Amino acid sequence: MEIYLDNSATTRPYDEVAQRMMEYLTDKYANPSSAHSKGVEIERDIKNARKKIASLMGAGEDEIFFTSGGTEADNVAIRGVAYANRKQGRHIITTSIEHPAVLSTVRDLESEGFEATYLSVDSNGVIDFEEFKKALRDETILVAIMHVNNECGSIQPVDKIGRYLSKLKRKVYFFVDAVQSFGKIDFRPSRYGIDLMSISGHKLHGPKGIGALYVKKGTKLRPIVTGGGQEKGIRPGTENVPGIMGLETAAEKTLSDLGSRIERLASMKRLLQEELEARVPNIKVNSMPEGVCHILNISFMDVKGEVLLHTLEQDGIFVSTGSACSSKKKGSHVLGEMGLSNAQIEGAIRFSLGEFNTVDQIKSAAETVSIRVEEFRKIVGK
Repeated sequence: MEIYLDNSATTRPYDEVAQRMMEYLTDKYANPSSAHSKGVEIERDIKNARKKIASLMGAGEDEIFFTSGGTEADNVAIRGVAYANRKQGRHIITTSIEHPAVLSTVRDLESEGFEATYLSVDSNGVIDFEEFKKALRDETILVAIMHVNNECGSIQPVDKIGRYLSKLKRKVYFFVDAVQSFGKIDFRPSRYGIDLMSISGHKLHGPKGIGALYVKKGTKLRPIVTGGGQEKGIRPGTENVPGIMGLETAAEKTLSDLGSRIERLASMKRLLQEELEARVPNIKVNSMPEGVCHILNISFMDVKGEVLLHTLEQDGIFVSTGSACSSKKKGSHVLGEMGLSNAQIEGAIRFSLGEFNTVDQIKSAAETVSIRVEEFRKIVGK
């Protein structure tokens, strides 16, 4: 029995997503920019998909722009705001535990003359709101803070930040990476005071290679790629039509009964933690109870997380040691910023749940993990 517990890295698409995409890979393959009837039909379908996703976000359809995924959406938002507003200031605020798509982009902008403040986090992976307020300057043009951390599942107070920024006399744009929260937390960007927000299809049982960027009407944004003018010039290039349709289908299905889906994931997360705590001594839970419903990060002391990962793989259980986008780097910058020791970081495993997981899988995984950890500890004499 395969037990896939790496849903923060990617999710298995719904069957309905694959079926919808196949339709646009075979019968409805025309270019939406073509003037003939087949192209006009596809253009209309994209418009309807945009309208549906906007509705799910509580946004206007003219505020949704399709991208190739979360990384591109992050880049369009951060670079686009920075370049369009550099005359107003060159200071950016972000956090020390952002996804590499944000951290690398901000660091790149620093090499171009921008300044950045990286907010620290506490042992739960949450920023200090007072530190955030003190970091604001007259030159601050952008605050880029993720909603949910992809490694530990901590939730940042983006609603509180958004409300505070909206009351300022000068405009400071607020960008939120919602890749791990869209479909896992019930919220609307407009209610949180968010100006820009990124999502990714393959994190919510949709396809890879597609994402979307919410851009609040009136936001000053400069495109970072030029081309044929698709997506109002914000993201030119022939649209990934099958991907867009898959994203629409996945988002609609995921958010159709969001409350019960969240509770189901949270219940399985609690069960997994309880089972592991009961079966395995000397562990450290790195995910707070108030964190997101689908991510549980645990350090198994005296065990190397990477070795445990590959051993569990032989048992048909798939987990991770951190972000898939930085999995080949040594050590987690997120857990390090949370104050964990090298041994705790080295023994950390991230379990991330998804739509296709079951209670039986959770219990089976916990039992197998406990057996493997005990075996390793006997080998090292702990």
